[in-house]
Amino acid sequence: MQPLIIVDGANVIGSVPDGWWRDRAGAAARLRDALAQRDRSALPGDVTLVVEGAARGVEPIDGVPVEAAPQSGDDHIVALVRDNVRHRPVIVVTSDRRLRQRVTDLGASIVTPGRLLTMIPYGGRREHS
Repeated sequence: MQPLIIVDGANVIGSVPDGWWRDRAGAAARLRDALAQRDRSALPGDVTLVVEGAARGVEPIDGVPVEAAPQSGDDHIVALVRDNVRHRPVIVVTSDRRLRQRVTDLGASIVTPGRLLTMIPYGGRREHS
């Protein structure tokens, strides 16, 4: 059974100090696009990107559903884990210690943003000439 991989968008984007705070929605869209281009042999499973705040308007694309957290992104991720962990393996991509504890208590596994970034073509902000 393929795992569900839930990506804490704000946490992953925040791990790349590239000026993402000037365009949170743009950074989330770049992350979404990079997730769609991932090497599925290195990162198999269904990926869901969770966004919050200014990134809430980012649309899903084929292969990457985007969940806009109505309030706290962490609470939304915990709810997704709770809804899925009994039916399939769940992996959460985050470095947030408190969130990691909450989701591992429910039975999810963790992948760090750094590890994820080695598996996708996300270099952060792209400068236009």
